[in-house]
Amino acid sequence: MKKFTLLFFSLSICYCLNAQQFDDSKVPGVVVAYSPASSGKYIGSPSLAILPNGDYVASHDFFGPESNEYVSAISKIYTSKNKGKTWSEIAEIDGAFWSKLFVNQGKLWFLGTDRHNGNTVIRLSEDGGSTWTNPSNSANGLLLEGEEYHCAPTAVLTYNGRIWRGMESALGPINKWGKRFGAFMLSAPIDADLLKADSWTSSDILYHDSTLLNGNFGGWVEGNAVVDKKGQMWDILRVHDPSTLEEKAAFVKISADGKNASFDPKTGFKDFPGGSKKFTIHYDVPSGLYWTLTNVIPEEVKKDNEGTNPAKIRNTLALFSSPDLVQWDERKVILQHPDVAKHGFQYVDWMVKGKDIIFLSRTAYDDGVGGARDNHDANFLTFHKIKKFRKTLN
Repeated sequence: MKKFTLLFFSLSICYCLNAQQFDDSKVPGVVVAYSPASSGKYIGSPSLAILPNGDYVASHDFFGPESNEYVSAISKIYTSKNKGKTWSEIAEIDGAFWSKLFVNQGKLWFLGTDRHNGNTVIRLSEDGGSTWTNPSNSANGLLLEGEEYHCAPTAVLTYNGRIWRGMESALGPINKWGKRFGAFMLSAPIDADLLKADSWTSSDILYHDSTLLNGNFGGWVEGNAVVDKKGQMWDILRVHDPSTLEEKAAFVKISADGKNASFDPKTGFKDFPGGSKKFTIHYDVPSGLYWTLTNVIPEEVKKDNEGTNPAKIRNTLALFSSPDLVQWDERKVILQHPDVAKHGFQYVDWMVKGKDIIFLSRTAYDDGVGGARDNHDANFLTFHKIKKFRKTLN
């Protein structure tokens, strides 16, 4: 009788597991792509662009134990011809990681690395993202070779006749995440042949300094090219400091010619909501404000997570604005889930489209078959819209 009961119980468990079915009905936004936790390949590096004809283009890469991120990373390209309501996959790129889509001179580009801490490469598509050039040498897209580079899909900024892109070297003196990264800026004339390596200028590289933040500085990474209202170019980076839930960003000063980078330890760290996670900053002319979408940590969450590394809390996405890049005001919580462990809305890439903000999120969420592995290892790429975002100022 005991054997029969045990067998029946075992069969019941198997039946329940087999009965689980994929269900994305509760996932916020429009699902662009999905990769289950069981695949060992997680959704990374959302990137978004709008073509001159109005079509939307999205991208992501794969990371995780079953991905090829350390050898030749895979990125997927999607398009939407109806303002993000539906999406179709149009390309798979072998050798693209942490890459950003952007439009320059009416053409679509894809700038990042070829693998985890790999060469810096750029690709060109002249058919809306369906086919791409292959960066095999310094004349057709292989920009920085032979060292280890890092980045994220932060903004590619056009300013003063040049294209600007925050980057990091991964060849710092301490071979550890965060501490190995050195901040620098990559730039090129907007009318140059962007596929040619000699079109691009690299600034000085500023490596990790263990004395910063009273010895708690764990590194800076995923920099943003941002111009302040005085015309000064900055590389604004997320800051790793696991000792506190009060988050910061680092402001690295870049010279007008893009060659020199400098950092003032006394003034260079500034309070920044969500500053321990990847963020993107854009300036909006109609409002006269800088805007960002960040993984802020609400006060009630801080109380429940004292002593936690702030970079591990990604379950709240909020919209902030600033008149000066220093004072940031929360305008609206956009996405939120009460669970910290397996839910996240992160690595958001966003754009202003008329009166609205459109954005992509690397989303860890319930899927009916166990959900994401954790809040970091996302199983969805989702598209969202914040309608009439400037009215949040009222």
